[in-house]
Amino acid sequence: MNLFKAILITLGTLSLLFGLIGIMVPGLPTTPLLLLTAGLYVRSSEKLYNKLISNRIVGSYIVEFRTNKGMTRIAKISVISLMWIMILISVLFLINHLTVKIIVLLAGITGTVVMGLIVPTTIK
Repeated sequence: MNLFKAILITLGTLSLLFGLIGIMVPGLPTTPLLLLTAGLYVRSSEKLYNKLISNRIVGSYIVEFRTNKGMTRIAKISVISLMWIMILISVLFLINHLTVKIIVLLAGITGTVVMGLIVPTTIK
């Protein structure tokens, strides 16, 4: 394995970890991070890429996006709405520290921008 592939695998694994955390943490965009992971793995390790897309938890995110080349408008609205419900619950009831509240809100804004403007909208 050459150094370039090792770097891609390392970055892909970090992206995967943040994507998995994003499943549970409001504001952290899961789908774009998993797509980044897939892109990095497909360029560096066919074995890791195949494991990723066949994974029962995260594989469907990637396969659905790859098949449809994006997300439907209703899927985007659902994801962004659920994300903001969780963000608001966290900021209003669960987080006491102002700095952490600001970070969560900024992550939510980032996630909304990514989902709304960067992830392509498809018609299904």
